[in-house]
Amino acid sequence: MRENDNLKVLFVSVEVAPFAKTGGLADVAGSLPKSLVSMGHDVRIAMPRFQQINTDMKYITDFPVIINNRKETCIVREGEIGFKHDNEDKSVPVYFLDNYHLYDRENIYCYLDDADRFAFLCKAALEMLPKIGFQPDIIHCNDWHTGPLCMLLNEKYKEYPFYKNMKTIFTIHNLEYQGNFSKDVIGLFNVGEDVFIPEKVEFYGTFSFMKAGLVYSDIINTVSETYVKEIQTPQYGEKLEGLLKKRSKDLYGIVNGIDYDVFNPKEDPRIVKNYDVNSIELKKENKFALQKEMGLPVKDMPMIGLISRLSSQKGLNLLMDEIDEIMKNDIQFVLLGAGDEYYETGFKKFREKYPKKMGVYTGFNAPLAQRIYAASDLFLMPSRFEPCGLGQLFSLRYGTIPIVRSTGGLADTVFDVENDSKNGNGFTYTEFSSKDMLKTINRALKFYQTKPSEWKELVKRAMNIDNSWDKSAIKYLELYNKLIKKKR
Repeated sequence: MRENDNLKVLFVSVEVAPFAKTGGLADVAGSLPKSLVSMGHDVRIAMPRFQQINTDMKYITDFPVIINNRKETCIVREGEIGFKHDNEDKSVPVYFLDNYHLYDRENIYCYLDDADRFAFLCKAALEMLPKIGFQPDIIHCNDWHTGPLCMLLNEKYKEYPFYKNMKTIFTIHNLEYQGNFSKDVIGLFNVGEDVFIPEKVEFYGTFSFMKAGLVYSDIINTVSETYVKEIQTPQYGEKLEGLLKKRSKDLYGIVNGIDYDVFNPKEDPRIVKNYDVNSIELKKENKFALQKEMGLPVKDMPMIGLISRLSSQKGLNLLMDEIDEIMKNDIQFVLLGAGDEYYETGFKKFREKYPKKMGVYTGFNAPLAQRIYAASDLFLMPSRFEPCGLGQLFSLRYGTIPIVRSTGGLADTVFDVENDSKNGNGFTYTEFSSKDMLKTINRALKFYQTKPSEWKELVKRAMNIDNSWDKSAIKYLELYNKLIKKKR
């Protein structure tokens, strides 16, 4: 394989939009392959066929997969992600790996046999390839669920000529989630116990799916340049910083993009009033509609939006500490999220306390998320850490100005307008503290209220920024070509 030849890539991910999604991983897995296909490469996706997936698909093949000395059947069905590029119909083939016992369930995660479920994914994805006649140059593995695929390829499958030249890239979307299981998990993979050592997959007495990917992949990348640096420190390294430092020459950062066809305020069917950079005055119609939907007074006042997984990572404890102070401002605050019961209950109580100023929806609601991006003036992300973050990219696309703590991808994509009036696109702060967050919110509100002409320019600048996947896909292509030439 020569550099710049058409590459063959298998993208393996548990979540892929629009089929199965709990977070940003699905957006990446559903969008990056489209950009690479648009550039002329043969990119296909493998994922579990969960109960919720009811798209059109056709039967391809089936075969047994040995998991812990028992046979499980893998049924391969093929669907696609269709899209248009230069007015031509294109598609990304998606192979749904189906097993009734493992995947016919209401949720994607949080089952006692998750190790079995994702070990099956890793094995089935590899064993499918000769059966469908697809021999990828690169297997692109995403997050901990796919880490053991890198191990299996190197420990077992490269003995066979069909797999010998395949290389792996392993993308860390969030190092906090590692997939650490008991030592018994080795039996799922039919590999020798010699892999269970600190130099390989053993991690404080557990078998670590994440560590398997970090040790055995040819190249590692994560989803922003700042997060690459952060995860090599004790503060953000989740006890893997030593290994990541050791592999620092194989570690890269590429910030995520977003799908500009799907997330486009000019054509988005999920929002009430479409608008673009030349008609930003129409954006207010979305605010008025959301106020009605959320039972808030309909008036033109600053609205702050927050869409997030409700977890400690997202800095929500700081927000709860200061919500009473924030509510002293003449504003409205709208929150959409699901997660820890502590936060769900807490924000519902604040909604009761401030019925004319707060709208709260707990749960997953993608159309509502778009209406919040379109309606809000400001978008809050007070994260403790953020590998990349997509919320700030969506908000910029919709002319909603982000207020963020500068960490990970937030530091790489949001720049304070009061530090750089020509290029700034939001409001930022550095310390993970409620006081700094509150100060920055107040600073943003003052800017909005006292500098209307500068605010309008800020919104236009935000909407004109190119955070599309096309830019990031070029960087991934460069990384793939490096990988092709790399000797392990």
